[in-house]
Amino acid sequence: MDWTLEVVIVPVSDLAAAIAFYRDQVGFDLDHDTENEHMHVAQLTPRGSGCSIVVGSLPAQNAMAPGSLHGLQLVVADAEAARAELVGRGVECSELQVIDPRDGGTFFGFSDPDGNSWAVQQIAARADRPLIPPEARGRFGEGVEL
Repeated sequence: MDWTLEVVIVPVSDLAAAIAFYRDQVGFDLDHDTENEHMHVAQLTPRGSGCSIVVGSLPAQNAMAPGSLHGLQLVVADAEAARAELVGRGVECSELQVIDPRDGGTFFGFSDPDGNSWAVQQIAARADRPLIPPEARGRFGEGVEL
């Protein structure tokens, strides 16, 4: 049986600021921004990922303190280029760290405005062998208000 991780809930204090940060600065795609009388949530997905984040006012989010999620990890084919892209968009990033010279051993980090922290790992093999091939990529709900 396959088990897929598809959503991680990220606790934030300001939904609009979180959407702006993750969409405009980090470059995640905004899949949907949904509001009704019970909640207001947004789902954002890193390009090439099968897993999204959800920010907003779901009960699980309200149970966590904004900024309390640490150790989320993204993987890129080129950490230096990814770091330069984020810095160019105004994201404060740590310096590159080479923990192990083999593929998978280079990292840097950043945090969102609330302090939720992310590690970015370089796995150069992803350039030739992405987990989700480009032809299989599509964004759920693109341009759709739910």
